[in-house]
Amino acid sequence: QVQLVESGGGLVQTGGSLRLSCVVSGLTSSDYYMGWFRQAPGKEREFVSGINWPSTRTYYTDSVKGRFTISRDNAKNTVYLQMTALKPEDTAVYYCAAHKLSRYSPYIPATSNEYETWGQGTQVTVSS
Repeated sequence: QVQLVESGGGLVQTGGSLRLSCVVSGLTSSDYYMGWFRQAPGKEREFVSGINWPSTRTYYTDSVKGRFTISRDNAKNTVYLQMTALKPEDTAVYYCAAHKLSRYSPYIPATSNEYETWGQGTQVTVSS
């Protein structure tokens, strides 16, 4: 059974930085695409960033390009989301999610219903 555990959220001021971590356990295959989503109160869950298994392809939604960086350390079974220049509109619960996908696939799963496994979420609050 695949399990994801996020950490690293917190309260920061505008312009601050946080690094989110997602530890993955229980994988029976190496072929997983990892995504970070976020959900603010009253809003739909939004795909923020994603990365394929060999870290050769990354994706960022427009609002975080240039500010967020996704990475993964497969030896540690951990995916990171480095967030800089944070804005109040980045305030949300951040979730990591796993989607089984061949490492050779160019496909980017960008909708929440494509992901089979989710973490519990970590709160990020950016004060103005």
